Order: sequence, then structure tokens, then C-alpha cells
Amino acid sequence: MTYRPPTALPPDLIDQDDIHRALVRHDFGVVFRLAREHAGISYSKIATECDIKPNRVGELAKGRGRITTFEKIVQIADALRVPGHVLGLAPRPWEADSPGHSSEEIGSHVRRRTILKAATSAGLAAALPALHTPDPPSRITPAYVEELRARAARLRRLDIYLGGGDTCRVYLAEVQRTKSLLRAAVFTDDARQRATALLSEQAQQAGWSAFDSGRTREAVDLYQESRALAREAQDSDLYGNALAFLAYKIGPDDRQAAVSVAEASCATITARTPSTVRALLHERRAWACALDGQIAGTERALEAAHNALDSTQDGEPQPDWAAWVDHVELDIMTGRCWTELQRPLRAVPALTRALGHYSDDHARDKSLYLSWLAQAYFTAGEVEMAAQHVSRAAALARGVASRRPAQRLTPLIDRLRPHAALPAVRELLEGTVA
Repeated sequence: MTYRPPTALPPDLIDQDDIHRALVRHDFGVVFRLAREHAGISYSKIATECDIKPNRVGELAKGRGRITTFEKIVQIADALRVPGHVLGLAPRPWEADSPGHSSEEIGSHVRRRTILKAATSAGLAAALPALHTPDPPSRITPAYVEELRARAARLRRLDIYLGGGDTCRVYLAEVQRTKSLLRAAVFTDDARQRATALLSEQAQQAGWSAFDSGRTREAVDLYQESRALAREAQDSDLYGNALAFLAYKIGPDDRQAAVSVAEASCATITARTPSTVRALLHERRAWACALDGQIAGTERALEAAHNALDSTQDGEPQPDWAAWVDHVELDIMTGRCWTELQRPLRAVPALTRALGHYSDDHARDKSLYLSWLAQAYFTAGEVEMAAQHVSRAAALARGVASRRPAQRLTPLIDRLRPHAALPAVRELLEGTVA
């Protein structure tokens, strides 16, 4: 008989509108509180089964702090016996032995209403149990591959609002689907080459989400796979971008190697390379140079990126995977580079100007960019301004399924601790204890 933990929620409780909404939104403090009120499950039992400190459970139940790590969300799902699809996870191993928890439960009006409501605020990948995957035609044509490419472009928009912990499973599923298509389907004309290029593109997106969720080894494998696929598809733009992704990952560990890989990515640029792709490759080279302390190399790469964007022709086709690169994005990278080079007078104006274009809906990215602004202010000796921006970044990062904001903010908070006598720093430290 399968073990059933003492914290398992009754199925009818999971179906209740308030607790189901909280589960979908990963608001586990509300879940813990409702579990105690309606099912008599004590915080001490929750703490034991979920491997969370008892006082932390109480703080969460009071609305202080959030659970954001993928591993802990999985642990809570198993302890509370919450079906995987409710939390945006794959079905849990115990679900086959848990009657009434199949994915078909989604049929009730209340459940559908709750999920649709949550989708607008918590993101589609976290709210929907599965993405619709229609059966492919008997023969794969270039037109059908373009339909799949359009699908990939739509799914890419999830990354604007969600972290890799939410999106990685979606993107990996798309990779596997295209791989199956290439193995088993019959292709016409140049459809196979186009599908191979699409798979390269999908592998890059999956690699990025894996990197964002802290699965770095998996990210590198996907980037390397993408590079091989791009070469097979004879797509020099995707090949260059795969190299740029690898340089971005290598940077913190081997700065000189990252510069070499970034330079190799820029060497793929030809007269036919779209302007956004050229700008993207050059700005990634700028970042590699900045991490290596190369001021002149950073300046040259940033100038090349600006020139690429300035040369964009009206109506020039741009691949969707690079369409997000614009002058605002380049301001962000410019500010990041000058922050790393400890030039705050150059960094602060660029970051401030760019952040004015970001709404709080872009929580992960805005949190990250605020962290560089905070670092630049700290370098300039403006400790209170740095603390204010770290506080804002930390607030935005709560509930975002990404490892990167914490990786950026934790060392900044540690650097601010010696200044705890300042009101802004004290407020920051008190607010991040939970």
C-alpha cells in the first residue's frame, strides 16, 4: 500500500475555490493556513513532511515570504498530495494510487473558472495542466513547419512573465515533440531541414529556461545540441546564437574562454545576418569582455551592437527569437557591462533609462536589472539608494520561479549588512528575514 502522509489534503478541499486558487498561484502560505483551518493539519506536521522550519511555516501562513524553488514545490506537492497538474508539474509517481486526482478532474466549472482566473495573474505554464498538441499530418510540408515555428514564437512569450522553473517543462516537451517528428514522419521538399532548424531554435529556448531554473548542466547540453542542429540545418544565425549562449554560460567560470566563444559567435555574421541577430551577438560579446575586465573590447562590442540596430531597414525580416533585441535591451546590457567594470557614472543612466520601460509584469527581468542598478549605486558609495533598489528587486522576485534573482541579490544583501545602521538598509534586512 502506498504511503499516505498525515499532511495529505482531502480531495474535496483541493477542489475548493480558495485553496485551489492558492495552489495554482504557488501561494503556499495561504495553503498551509487553510489546511490547518479546514483539515486540522498542524503547522508542525507540515513542517516535518515538507522539510521546512516550523517558524518558517508560520511566517508563510502570515503572508511573509514565498516558496519559489522547484525542488521545494515538488516536496510540498508530495507532502500535501496535490496532483502535479494543479501546480504546473508532471504527474507525481503516487497519483496512480490516488483516486479522484486524475488530470480529468479539470472538467468542473469551478476548477475551469479558477484556472482561467489564475492564468491571467500567475502565467499560463503554471496554470494549465498540459498544452494541446495536435496530431501532425501524414506528410510534413514546409508550411506545416512554419505553423510549428509560429507555435514556438507564441510559447516563447511565456518567458516574458514566468521563470524557468515554470517554463522549462513546456519547452522541453516541445523539443521532444519535434525530435519525434524528425524520427518518424515523412517530409516533403526542404521541410526536414526547416524542422531541424526549428529544433535548434527550440533547444536554445529550453536551454535558456533550464539555465534560468538553475539546471546549468542541462542548459549546456541543450546549447551544444542546438549548435550541432544549426550546423546540420546550415543556419548560421542559429549557430552563432548557440555559441553566444555558451559564452554567456561559460563567462562566470572561464572569462577568457567566454570571450573566445563570443568572438567566434560574432564571426558567423555575414551581410545577410538580420540586424537584431547582429546586435544580440555583439552585446553578448560585450558582456564577455566586461566580465574579463576588457574596457576597450566592451566599448567596441557595444558600439557594434548599436550600429547594428541603427542600420535596421524598414520591413527587414527578423527571426522571432531575436526580435526582443532593441535599444532598450541594449541600454540594459550597456548598464550591466559598465556595472561589472565598476563605472557607475556610465551604468546608472543607461539602466535607469531602460528600467523606465519595464512594467512590474516583467518581474524576473526587472528584478535582475534593478540588482545591477543597485550594484552600480553601491560602487558609487550611494548605499541607501542601493538598499532601496535591492528591496524593490527582492519584492518583485518573490514567487518568480527563477534562480537568478536570488543569485544576484544574496551577495548584494551581504555587502549591505555592515551598513545596517542606515534606515534603508535596516528596512531591507528586516524585510528579507522571512
